[in-house]
Amino acid sequence: MEYIYAFLVGGVFCAIGQVLIDYTKLTPARILVSYVVAGVFLGAVGVYKPLIDFAGGGATVPLTGFGYLLSEGVKNAVDKDGFVGIFTGALSNCAAGITAAMVFALIAALIFKSGDKS
Repeated sequence: MEYIYAFLVGGVFCAIGQVLIDYTKLTPARILVSYVVAGVFLGAVGVYKPLIDFAGGGATVPLTGFGYLLSEGVKNAVDKDGFVGIFTGALSNCAAGITAAMVFALIAALIFKSGDKS
């Protein structure tokens, strides 16, 4: 059942994004940023952790999961280091994901030739 829950929750996140793309004038970049901010907000109010417990990868893989990870890093670092944790917590908690994204982007840039769409 956990695979079904993950598929359904992840599918709902994707469906919401598709509806926002189709029926609003929001650009995909703004929608992606909104998803990260929503994950931070839902993590801060304590709603996102039960969703992760319920859906697993369906809640942690989308960008809302990245936002939640940022907020958890800040909370943990503030508890440990105080005020300095506000600046260090988010990056230390998700450094592996950020590094992987940068490395794969570099590899893609080296392999493929960029150019105009025209």
